[in-house]
Amino acid sequence: MKKQTFLKGAAVIAAGGFIAKLIGALYRIPLTNLIGAEGMGMYQLVYPFYCLLLTVSATGIPSSIAKLAAERRASGRSDLPVLKSALILFLGIGGVGTLLMMALSPLLSGVQGSPELKSGYLALAPSVLLVSGISVFRGWFQGRNNMFPTAFSEVLEQIVKVGLSLLLAYVYRSDVRKAVTLILLSVSVSEAAALLLMLLLYRRARNRSEVLNEGGRVSMKSVLRLSIPVTLSAALLPFSALLDSVIVVRLLKGYTDQAVTLYGLFSGGAVTIVNLPVSICYGIAAASVPAVSAAGAAERAGTDRSLAETGKKGRSARSRVVYALLVTLAASIPCALGLYFFARPAVRIIFRALAPSESEVLVRLVRVFAVSAVTLSCTQTLSACLTGLGKPKYAAFSMGIAVLVKTALNFALVSRPEISVYGAAIAADVCYLVAFALDLVYNLSVTRSGKKDGNRRGQETGKGERAHDYGGRIGCERGRSYGKRQTGNPVCKAGGRADGTDGIV
Repeated sequence: MKKQTFLKGAAVIAAGGFIAKLIGALYRIPLTNLIGAEGMGMYQLVYPFYCLLLTVSATGIPSSIAKLAAERRASGRSDLPVLKSALILFLGIGGVGTLLMMALSPLLSGVQGSPELKSGYLALAPSVLLVSGISVFRGWFQGRNNMFPTAFSEVLEQIVKVGLSLLLAYVYRSDVRKAVTLILLSVSVSEAAALLLMLLLYRRARNRSEVLNEGGRVSMKSVLRLSIPVTLSAALLPFSALLDSVIVVRLLKGYTDQAVTLYGLFSGGAVTIVNLPVSICYGIAAASVPAVSAAGAAERAGTDRSLAETGKKGRSARSRVVYALLVTLAASIPCALGLYFFARPAVRIIFRALAPSESEVLVRLVRVFAVSAVTLSCTQTLSACLTGLGKPKYAAFSMGIAVLVKTALNFALVSRPEISVYGAAIAADVCYLVAFALDLVYNLSVTRSGKKDGNRRGQETGKGERAHDYGGRIGCERGRSYGKRQTGNPVCKAGGRADGTDGIV
C-alpha cells in the first residue's frame, strides 16, 4: 500500500470535505423550492436528536482508531486487531443508538408537536449504525496514511443523498410529509452506499497489505480510553452553542426586541461563514493523528533518531506537531484576512435576502469573528495532535476551560447595550484563543517529555551495546592469552563470546 505524504493526505481530505459541503449547500436551494418552508422545518426538526446520537456513537472514532492503527504499524505489528475490536465495539454502540431512536420516535415527535415525524425518525434511525461503521473504517485507513477512502466516501454520501432526495422530493412534492420521510430515508441509503464503498476498499487494501506480526488483540478498553475524551471534547462545542442560544438571547432581550434576529445573524451567519475555512483545515488535523502517533510510538520505543542525527525534517513527534501547526497557520491566516477585508461582498452574495441594517450587523460580526478562523483551525489541529500523542484528555480539558471563559464573557459583554451581540463574537474569539494556547502548551510539554524518554532509552541502549563490545574484547584477549600459555597458538579465533565471557575453549 502506498502511503501519502502529510500534505497530500491533508489536501485529499480537505478537498473531499469541501466538495461534500459545497454539494450539501447547493442542495438546499432546490430542496427548499420543492418542499417549501414547512417541509424544511420538518426536515430540520429530526436532526438535533440524530446529531446528538452521532456525537456519542461516531465523533471520537476516526482519530482514536487512526492513532491506534498508526502506532501498531510503526512498531511492526498488524493493525487488523484494531479494526476488528473497533467494529465490534462501535457497531454495538451504533446499534443501540439506532434502536433508541426508533423506540423514542413516538415520544420525540409528540413532544415536538408533530406526530407525523415518527416515520421520519424511523427512516433516519439506521444511519446511526451505518455512520458508526463508516467512521471505524475511515479511522483505520487514516491510520495507514491513506486519506482517499475518507474523501471518496464523503463525496459519495452527498451525491447519493442529493440525487435520491431531489428525485423523491420531486415525485412526492404534492405530499410534503411523505416527501420529508423519503428524503430522510435517502440519508440512510447514502450512508449504506458509503459503508459498502468502505467494505470494498478494505477488501482491496487487505489483499495488498504486507504481512505483519498480529501482535496480539486490541482491547475494547484501550479503544474507549481514547474515544471518550475525543468525543467529550467534540461535544463541548455544540454544548457551548446550546448555552449561547439560551444565555445570549436572554441577555439581548433585556434591552432590545430584536434579540432572536441578532442571535440568528451571529450563529446562522457569522459562525457559518467563519466555519468554512475551519472545515477546510480539518484535513490537516486528520493527517496529523497518524503522523504524530507513529513518531511518538517510535520515540517511546527509543527507535527514532533526533533531527540532528537524521537530518530529515519531520521525524520527531515535536517537529511533526510544529509542522502541522505551521501548515494550519499558512492555510488559515489568509482565510481570516480574506474574511475581514471581503466581509461585505461575501455577505451580499451569500445572504442577499437580508435587510441593509441586518447586512451591516453581519458584516461587523464577521470582521470581529474572523480571527477565530485561525485560532479554531489551530485548536482543531493541536487537539488532533494530542490524540496522536495519546493525550486526548488534555484537549477535552482545554476546551472545557475555554467554554467556561466564553460563558463568563457572554454574561459580561452581551449584557452591555453598547456592545450587544458583538460581545458573543468577542467571547468566542477569546474562547478559541484560550483553547489554542492551552493545547499548544500541552503539545510542547508532552513532546518534550517524550523526546527525553526516547533519548534516555537510546542512551541506555547505546551504553549496553558499548559494554557488550567491551566485554567481548576483554574475553578475546583473555582467551588468546590462555591459548598461548597452553599450546603457543591462539585457540580463540573469534574473540570472546557475545556476552563478554572468557573466550576459552
